[in-house]
Amino acid sequence: MLTIEKVYDAQKALKGITRVTDVIYSPSLSKSCGCELYLKSENLQLTGSFKIRGAYYKISRLSESEKSVGVIACSAGNHAQGVALASKKFGLKAKICMPKSAPISKIEATKSYGAEVILVDGVYDDAHDEAERLKTKHGYTFIHPFDDEDVIAGQGTVGLEIFDQLEKVDAVVIPIGGGGLASGAAFALKTLKPEIKIYGVQSEGAPSMANSVRDRHIEILGSVSTVADGIAVKEPGSLTFELCSSYIDEIVTVTDEQVSAAILALIEKQKMIAEGAGAVSLAAVMFGKIPDIAGKNVCCVISGGNIDVNILSRIINRGLLISGRRCTITMELQDRPGQLVEVLAAVAECGGNITEVLHERLHHKADINGCHLRIQLETRNFEHIKQIKAALKKRGFRLI
Repeated sequence: MLTIEKVYDAQKALKGITRVTDVIYSPSLSKSCGCELYLKSENLQLTGSFKIRGAYYKISRLSESEKSVGVIACSAGNHAQGVALASKKFGLKAKICMPKSAPISKIEATKSYGAEVILVDGVYDDAHDEAERLKTKHGYTFIHPFDDEDVIAGQGTVGLEIFDQLEKVDAVVIPIGGGGLASGAAFALKTLKPEIKIYGVQSEGAPSMANSVRDRHIEILGSVSTVADGIAVKEPGSLTFELCSSYIDEIVTVTDEQVSAAILALIEKQKMIAEGAGAVSLAAVMFGKIPDIAGKNVCCVISGGNIDVNILSRIINRGLLISGRRCTITMELQDRPGQLVEVLAAVAECGGNITEVLHERLHHKADINGCHLRIQLETRNFEHIKQIKAALKKRGFRLI
């Protein structure tokens, strides 16, 4: 059984190996979220996520015979880097099975630590099956990303640090994929401070742990789809399921749009980069998914920052849309001089910023003497969008 002594032993083993990441107070996010909000910055951990904690502690406890055959792991990216770096520190050979859909940046980072990467069709669970097959065939030592007592103890050191860093914390919000971080941190925090509230967060497109805890038995999803690739897990672990069921007060889900808005908020208000899996905790607080936290001290674990820069612009754009910071308006104009000038004047008077204009005379739905105009705008919020639309309607333009 997992014990608090084991989590403290992991903390001792990790001393000088991993960073004690800062807990950062955010005045701007506190104001917008209605609570005193703190961010546990595991996105600034070595390898860019908390995963190095569990991977290193697990490998440190292997026997010499287990180390001699080399290790194998499966991962969507962050555990891969943790195992690769930990193996390098111990001088071990490491093979990592990763889904082909994993971000290229995570694949290349894993290779840079000296591990051999084996790309597998499908998602994390398919990579897990291939790793198990290779383990059986070649006798490698398997380093599970979450369903392992040593790995869970290593991730639990995040909870010990929060306990030491935030004396008056009322609630901690933690991302959940397979559940290693959430179960370990929740166990440590609840053991040391039973009255603390612990909330887990999953993507709406991959709610395997949320469904399992709700229905009181492990459930396997048929498929997963989420921008938070680091927590896209079809099946939670048996150990993590039991711990999450026992130590987490509630598990909520967030949409990809909400995650994108949280990533944008961290960039703009905190100058902090988080990947989708790392931002789900903040998304849950921002969009009112966590109950009874008004005015309380809340800590969101920002579990990772390994976001693929190739999709960052798309995520930012989605975040702008959901927060009312960008919109597209299409309207019908009469094909006569001065119409475009009137549209621009109406938008300018309201303080909007036009970033793109498309003028279509031959649109098939337009009146024979008319045309369609589509404009893309930078706006302040949804109320600002309403003001601009009202101003355009007042000038006689028909919005589509």
